[in-house]
Formats: sequence, C-alpha cells, structure tokens
Amino acid sequence: MEPRNFDGAADRPRSARGDTGRVLVIGPYKRARRGDPDAPTISHGTRNPDARLEEAVGLARAIDLTVAEAVVAPLSEIRPATYLGKGKVEEMIGLIKANDVDLVVMDCALSPVQQRNLEKEWNAKVLDRTGLILEIFGRRAKTREGTLQVELAHLNYQRSRLVRSWTHLERQRGGFGFMGGPGETQIEADRRMIGERITRIENEIKKVQATRRLHRAGRQRVPYRVVALVGYTNAGKSTLFNRLTRADVQAADMLFATLDPTLRALTLPHGGKAMLSDTVGFISDLPTMLVAAFRATLEEVIEADVILHVRDISHEDAEAQQHDVENVLRQLGIDPDSGQRILEVWNKIDRFDEEGRANLMNIAARRPAERPCFPVSAETGEGIDALLTAIEDRLATTRVTLELSIDASDGAGISWLHRNAEVLDKNLLDGRFAMTVRVDETKRDITIAKFGAVPSTH
Repeated sequence: MEPRNFDGAADRPRSARGDTGRVLVIGPYKRARRGDPDAPTISHGTRNPDARLEEAVGLARAIDLTVAEAVVAPLSEIRPATYLGKGKVEEMIGLIKANDVDLVVMDCALSPVQQRNLEKEWNAKVLDRTGLILEIFGRRAKTREGTLQVELAHLNYQRSRLVRSWTHLERQRGGFGFMGGPGETQIEADRRMIGERITRIENEIKKVQATRRLHRAGRQRVPYRVVALVGYTNAGKSTLFNRLTRADVQAADMLFATLDPTLRALTLPHGGKAMLSDTVGFISDLPTMLVAAFRATLEEVIEADVILHVRDISHEDAEAQQHDVENVLRQLGIDPDSGQRILEVWNKIDRFDEEGRANLMNIAARRPAERPCFPVSAETGEGIDALLTAIEDRLATTRVTLELSIDASDGAGISWLHRNAEVLDKNLLDGRFAMTVRVDETKRDITIAKFGAVPSTH
C-alpha cells in the first residue's frame, strides 16, 4: 500500500514548517491465512486495515502529534528481532528520511528488544500501541485518581523497558516520559526505586477505592440506582451523557476525550432519580495492565444496575468495535449477553440518509426481546425518550408498585412521595388523590406505614 501524506509539507524544511516533530504511523498487520492458528482474533481479523490505520492516526493526533504519513505494512510473519521483515525495515528508512521523521508509531505491541532494534535501525524514537495509549492517558488524566492509575500502568509497562529514563517521576505536568523531555536518552535502571513507587501508588489507589466504596454506600442509603455508559472510544458517550443529564462534560470528536469518571443525576420519565456514570472509552487491544490499573475507575460499571453499551452504529467497523467492548466487559466479570442489565444503544443515526435509517430501524425492530437495541442520536435527541423509558423499566424490576389514597390537603405527604418515589399516576377524586407510585424495596415499609399503601395488582 502506498503511504499517505497527511499535511502536504514533507518537502519543506523544518524551519519553514515551524513544527517540533513529525510522526510516521505504521500499521504492521499480519495477513490472515486459512487454517493459521496464529491468525488475528476477531478484533483484528474483521477489521479493514485502512480503518485500523486511521484509528492509529487518530490516537497519534489525540496528543497533538503531527502525522506526516501513515502506511500499512502487511506481514506474513512476525520477526522476533524487529517485528517487521528486513525489507520493510529498510523501506521505512526511506520514508523516515524523506519526511524528516522524529517518531515512529507502530500500531502493535512491541517487545523491548524489538523496540530497541527498530530505534537503532531508524535512528528515531519508536512508540508501540500500548505506549501511545498510555501517553494519551497520561496527558488526559485530571483527577488524583486518574493520575495515579496512569502512573501505575506506565511503571508496570516500563519496568521491562529499562532503556528508558524515569524522569517522569519528577515532572509536574505533561506526559510520562515517552515523547522527550530532559534526560530522555539517559539510562537509569533503578528497579528498587520503581518497585517502591509502584507500592506507594498501589496504596494510594486502595485509599481511593475505599473512598469510592463510601460514596457508593451513601448512594445506596438514599438509595440511587447507577446507570453506566460504556462503549468504544469516540462512540459518543459523553455527548449522550450531556443529553441525558443536561451536563457539560467535555465531548469532542477525539479518541479518549473522557478519561476521568463523571457522575451526574439522571431524571427518569416518572420523576425517579438515578446516577449516570460516564467512563473511559474502550479500544481494541486495550493493554491488560490498563484494564487492571483502571479497575477502580471502572467499578461504577461493575456495580451498575444498568449498563448502556453505546455504539457508533455509523462506523464502518461497528461490529468489530462491539466485540472489543464485550471482551473488556468479560475481563471485568460482566456478561455482555445479559439483556436485563445491558441495553445496547445505537448512536449517531443522524449520520444516515433516509433509506439507511429506515433499514436500521427495521433491523432494530427485529431484535429479540431479550437483546433489545435503541437507535438514538445524542446530537439531535432523537430516540432519547424511548431510551429513558427502557432505563426506567429496567430499574423498576427491583422496585415495588403501590396504590395510595391521600388527602388532597396533605401537601407534605405528597411532596415526600415526589421526592422519594416515582409517581406513575395521580387522580383527584372527592378530595383525595388516588396515586400509583413505584418505590425502592428499601422504602416499601416506610411508604406503607405513612400512607397505608397496598401493592398494586397492575
């Protein structure tokens, strides 16, 4: 495949361009052979190489790197020393020199030996997919918890790569040592220092987890049900979060725009309340160390009563992205086939023309009742009411419906019900309100004691 130039400035000297560094993105994707036991898994095998390369370019641009060119490098086999074959390594030397490249991003997981050998061959820094994702996370983390989780994942990654420096431990801001900075080429192999730092961070994270448990316990006393958003990165989760909660969480057409977890109150159609959690986006080949390191961040998902799996249904690799998200959910101990707990949200239907949208709606309508999906546009609001109703219905499975008869003058009692229950129906008859309400099981006895309610037969 021919390399693609992304900025049209390869022929200009650096001083004229004014940029600080240029990047070559390489997609070293193995060709799948029939009967090959080492053929890529579904996250790779069903993906179009161009789409995979475009995602890698998006990752690089997510931390403001200037992508000079991107090229797919098909592989028949992975070489232990350099990952790529000798011919491909030499071919890339030409591209690196022609484009005045400082950094090469390899969209794969490299061993420390492969990374070091490629850097020697190319005379440029080399960053693999895991390192690039960690760098993005390092720049995006804003909260104390996020920063700790990123540093822990980074240290575990770097522990086997002692050709790098550890100056990031002293840095006040920015990334975590991949992209330059003072002492980048200096070799410091102080394993004891790394181990001690990992231990301190793990202890700090335990404190964070304890705090989050206290917060959850507080919500359970209220109690608030938790609805969590999950999905592939850039699927539109934050836009949907803002639409559902009228919040202003950062929503951008950018990979990993959201990193730190966010909680906001969600008002349901009949006045009930839940907590909606926006989480970090998943991605294919998400480093195992990140799944483990961000487990505290993802505890809201693990503990959630309802999980909304948000999909960018307009994306050409929507099906492969779905499998990637489901694989991460399994790693978290969540069954992605649990229709009672997981609702599939098909986002970005506004990107389809009339015929495409009609076809999409027909497919959604034919889905089995135990695996429903909800076509929506978080951007325009289309389909949101149906989604909210479905969320309310799922949460209602753990609630009790009661019939009440309340004196119309009992303003305090009626106010209490609106605050603590979902009012499904309310009719005035002979100076009394006939009300149908839905309450959490923990408030069933209190409600019956206050109003003499009886379970509804509906």
